[in-house]
Amino acid sequence: MECIGLTSESPYVIMLKAAFLIPISHYLFGFLFLLIVFLYNFVEMYFIKELITGFRGQPVSLTFNSCSNLYQEVISKCKILHGRFSSTPWLCSPHLQTIFLQFFEKVPACNYQRQIFKTSDGGIIALDWLRNVDDKKPTIKGFDGVHSDDKTPIVVVIPGLTSDSDSAYVKHLAFKMVKSGWNVVVSNHRGLGGVAITSDRLYNAGCTEDIRKIIDHLHTRYPQAPLYAVGTSIGSNVLVKYLGEEGVNTALVGAVSICSPWDLLIGDRFIKRRLVQRSYDRILGIGLKDYAELHRSVLPSLTDWDSISKISCIRDYDKHVVCVLGNFETVDTYYRTVSCSSYIGKVGVPLLCISALDDPVCTRETIPWDECRANKNVVLATTQHGGHLGYLEGMTAKSLWWVRAVDEFLCVLNSSTLNHREKIQNNTVLESPQNSSKEKAV
Repeated sequence: MECIGLTSESPYVIMLKAAFLIPISHYLFGFLFLLIVFLYNFVEMYFIKELITGFRGQPVSLTFNSCSNLYQEVISKCKILHGRFSSTPWLCSPHLQTIFLQFFEKVPACNYQRQIFKTSDGGIIALDWLRNVDDKKPTIKGFDGVHSDDKTPIVVVIPGLTSDSDSAYVKHLAFKMVKSGWNVVVSNHRGLGGVAITSDRLYNAGCTEDIRKIIDHLHTRYPQAPLYAVGTSIGSNVLVKYLGEEGVNTALVGAVSICSPWDLLIGDRFIKRRLVQRSYDRILGIGLKDYAELHRSVLPSLTDWDSISKISCIRDYDKHVVCVLGNFETVDTYYRTVSCSSYIGKVGVPLLCISALDDPVCTRETIPWDECRANKNVVLATTQHGGHLGYLEGMTAKSLWWVRAVDEFLCVLNSSTLNHREKIQNNTVLESPQNSSKEKAV
């Protein structure tokens, strides 16, 4: 029997010599594998999960009141909402879905016609109309091309934070609805869409007064046209809050909420948890800072421009800008006051809400499940995946699932009996001779 000779070498030295015997290529492959695993988890990929299921996607989950006429007459006829959402295979990540839409997605060509709406406080809001997607004529400012007796349904689009009519997802929605025969108008927030701030006031997540005036104006100008609205992200919070404030007294026949933040206080905590969320927070915060600084000359109420110039997150902006202009005592007070989850129970018109459970900006923790289930006028559609306003589908990622769902829902709703609900005579503060000179579109 052979004897194993003893050695005085340290076992660590032996291990080191053995390590040098392994080809460097093996180390490179090992490092690459670990990097892939890290990135796969970091961006929350679900490609393998989709691969196992044959990229069939996940079914849409619907939450509604069992006595809901909205479900019986409208949602039950929407095939898309009773189907499945399957992500673009190479975008199987909420972050890839969100980022690709913003920076890489090819968008439809939209030639808007601009109408300037003047408010009583001296502010101006850009209303961008898209009626004929095949029309290549130049934009005509101040002309919407819609006759006062036109009965074609109108959908008002309320963009998200720092977004306007030129944003990719807004163009996707506008293009789709116009193709379906609707008149579409994008209500840009104050100071966005290429217009200047002309009063000491900016928009925020709870500023419903502007959209209230826009809706009243459209209802007055086009009394025979059914009026609908679609809110996205922060625009969704504004829309749902407005609907809750108005109840059945709104001129809107129906509405859709897409990727709403629901509860801004919980959302603020969520967006600071992980590195990837903090990246979104920083990008949006810097965008808001630039938005404020762009209009510095017409905002005398803001004096601490040294702090504003250092804004690096959404909460900083809300502290130094929104709370000052809106007279909120603290940021948390502002968040609690304007969060639309407190208003969803008072919505009095058909409302479809769509949210992705993997939304990297608006967490699922904020979704008011019970409140949506309690209100007969609300149906909540949730999907396992989709990102924030993403929902890119198909191999070429040219289609947005939520845009198709909104188009189908509004078309079915418009042809249903719910479209002909009885209106309260004084359902809106209509434009009268004494105030027509204060708030008007030119």
